[in-house]
Amino acid sequence: MADKPHAIVIGAGFTGCAIAHDLALRGIQATVLERGELASGTSGRTHGLLHSGGRYCVNDQDSAVECIEENILLRKIAKQCIEFNGGFFVALDESDLKYAPDFEQGAQACGIPIEKLALKEALRLEPNLNPKVLAVYSVPDGSFDPLRLALAFAATAKKNGAVFHPYNEVKGLLINGKGGVMGVKVLDRTNDKNYEVRGDIVINATGAWAGDVTRMANASVAVTPTPGVMVAYDRRLINRPINRLNVPGDGDILIPQRRMVCIGTTSFEVTDVDYIPIPDDQVAFMYRSAVELVPAVAETSQRGWWMSARPLVGKGESGRSLARTFKCFDHQETDGISGLVTITGGKATTCRAMAEKTVDVACCKLGISTPCTTKEIPLISYREYYRL
Repeated sequence: MADKPHAIVIGAGFTGCAIAHDLALRGIQATVLERGELASGTSGRTHGLLHSGGRYCVNDQDSAVECIEENILLRKIAKQCIEFNGGFFVALDESDLKYAPDFEQGAQACGIPIEKLALKEALRLEPNLNPKVLAVYSVPDGSFDPLRLALAFAATAKKNGAVFHPYNEVKGLLINGKGGVMGVKVLDRTNDKNYEVRGDIVINATGAWAGDVTRMANASVAVTPTPGVMVAYDRRLINRPINRLNVPGDGDILIPQRRMVCIGTTSFEVTDVDYIPIPDDQVAFMYRSAVELVPAVAETSQRGWWMSARPLVGKGESGRSLARTFKCFDHQETDGISGLVTITGGKATTCRAMAEKTVDVACCKLGISTPCTTKEIPLISYREYYRL
């Protein structure tokens, strides 16, 4: 271990866990620091949609291609975490129908397999779908268990030597005499003790909190924290995700999760990512949107509501207009600060690809030529994280 390069990863969401997995496979010792439990930030608050890319194939085709490519890969390496149920895009009014030709062309351009279904067949497959539906397309969406996906990456990383420290919060960066980053200052929240960790490179995988970390080194990233509200209802009324056939908007995805359905999501911006109130009017809007897609939601009870802060790449635009792709920042190039790399943006579906890009950058900086193999390596059981 002492002879291996040492990477410190800040953040143990989907991306941080996937980065640790990739680092370990390339022979780099990974120390992962997370101020809470694994996936306790944005990753643990997603609605769990395994994106086909259909949502982005018209106006954000780079993100759509990333999603369908990683969708296919995750089905191979993370079978244990995924419900292979497919999905529908449905038209409920003339505006939706008008969008359909663009959707068909975008899906074809991005390599997303779709099929227009007869309405009778769609209603047979999903009897609770709004009977007034005007058009239905099938897509290779799916649903996944967020905690299991993060833990599967973490368990496999741990098996290969990565070390995870939950409830250890990074409070500052260690800066060398040349202004470069050489480690982190940490608060162990389990015993209220402070300590330091030094490494060859620090990887900032904190998502919506990425700007907080880079400011510790007087660096910056173009990221806009964009929360969205989701609501769950206590009956599993559908067996596949139902998307509105239109430009992405609020309340246009209904997803089955275990014995519930979850409607997502709104989009707004905040300045304090650690305190985001959930507006009552958004919860009420989500209910109306869910009932429009599946009227039987009106017969359910609300199970819970929550918020997730997306780390969207870009500044100066509204949340819906920002791309859902990801970007890796080498702060040597962007800010003249060595030893620090930030990854942000993206989707849960693309976390493996985000990790590959980030570790490619880290390896280049460390002089390591070992290629990425995460496309071929199946993840071990998520249960093993707590057994290893």
